[in-house]
Order: sequence, then C-alpha cells, then structure tokens
Amino acid sequence: MHRVHANGAEIPALGFGTWTLKDATARDLVAAALGAGYRHIDTAAMYENEVDVGVGLRLSGLPREDVFLTTKVWQSDIGPGDLQRSLAASLDRLGTDYVDLVLIHWPSKTIPLAESIAALDEVRERGMARHIGVSNFTTAQVAEAAMLARHPLACNQVEHHPYLDQRKVAEACRVEGMALVSYCPLARGERLFAEPAVAEAAARHGKSPAQVVLRWHVQQPDVVAIPRTSNPERVPENLAIFDFALEPAEMEALNALRSKPMRICDYDFSPVWDPA
Repeated sequence: MHRVHANGAEIPALGFGTWTLKDATARDLVAAALGAGYRHIDTAAMYENEVDVGVGLRLSGLPREDVFLTTKVWQSDIGPGDLQRSLAASLDRLGTDYVDLVLIHWPSKTIPLAESIAALDEVRERGMARHIGVSNFTTAQVAEAAMLARHPLACNQVEHHPYLDQRKVAEACRVEGMALVSYCPLARGERLFAEPAVAEAAARHGKSPAQVVLRWHVQQPDVVAIPRTSNPERVPENLAIFDFALEPAEMEALNALRSKPMRICDYDFSPVWDPA
C-alpha cells in the first residue's frame, strides 16, 4: 500500500473507518482489517468506540508502531485545557500512549481557532500525538489554521466522493502541504455504484464498483480514503485496489459526477461550506 507524505506524516493511503461500529463488531472488524493488511485505523471520541478499537488493535497482534492510528476531539472540547483532557481520555480508552494523528473533529463557532490550534500544538509537543490536523475545515479555515500552528498540519479530513466537488479545499490543502482524507468515500453506496461511469469501469477492470471508487480516491494527488464497512467480506475487498489503475478517461468520467451534487454530512453546527 502506498503512503501519502504530508508535512512529515506518512499516512497509509487507505484506512479503515470505524464510524457507527460498536462493541464486538468494532473489535472484530478492526482486528480483521489489520489482519487483512490495513495499517491505518480511524476513530474519534464522538464515535464512542475507542475502547473497542484499542482492543481490536491489540487482538491483531501487530506492534503498536506498525499501525497509523487517528482519533478526533469533538468540537465542544477543543478549548485550551479541554482538548488536552479529551485526548488524554481517548488515549486511556484506546490503551496507548500516543496516537499518530489527532484532529479537531469540527471547527467551533464559539471557541477561537487560535486557542484550539495552540492546544493541538501542545499535545504534539507533549508526545500525545505524533501529528496534528483538522477535519471539516473550509479553505479559509485551513489557511487560518496553518498560519496559526507552530507545527505543520498533516491533513484536513472532509466528506469526499464523486458527487461532492472538493477541488477548492483539496487545493487549499496542497498549498499547505496537507493531505485530504476522504470520509464517506463511497457516498454510502448503491446510487453511486449504479452510475455508468462506475459500473462500466468495474466491468472493464474486473473489480467491484466500490474498488473503482476507492481507486479514484487514491489515484488523486495527496488523497487518503477511509471507507467503513460492517461486512467482514468487504474488508479485504476494499483493500484490493493497488493492483490496477483507472485510465484518464475513467477518472474524468467519475469526476463528471460532481455535476450531481450531494452532501451527506451537513448539520446546524457545520461551517459555511465553500461554494462549488
């Protein structure tokens, strides 16, 4: 598996997302993902599964240093002192001394960004996180965060799939040397998989529609994808995307799906998104 190099971080280009996975399902699927060859696991305090993710990591038998582990701090906990306490609690739940990457899960409309970034810098300096970054930040917020940070930011994790045009935020990340990490990379499936651009490429390459879409992600510069599945059979399937490549015309056909815009994760607390 190739890795994306982003401001000192070496992030495996395909990670295993754990949003909505709980209890034995989370434990077993994390262990299965690591057994299948994943080396990047993504969780968050808000997912309420960090204990299970940590157990799954230990069940895999892999040395801690072999796994790139990401967690996120919820927006209500990103003030000075609060962020440090939240990450300390996450480390306790995960059963590890550090995470490879910690992210501000969502920007806050009330906590000054300078205070949150200073807290991020501190947890890196204390060795609680090897790298720091953000999630759900707009282009302007990426630029402001990068300017405020004493340590380089590794990524901005955002919703990203063929139906959602994220070219502006991707370019903002590239300017700052950051990766773009795609959550909801499959746009939750069936509608996208039925698109001729996806289905026809899958038939040509002898791959599943999900594999084609994930290949579209990792074939873009400095893009990482973190698909989630609750189906054990999909775990190795989603990983098997590094033995083929989409042709330029196939990439363009998937890119053209942005003309059918869809955003899955949009909430009252979301920032004002960049216009398409």
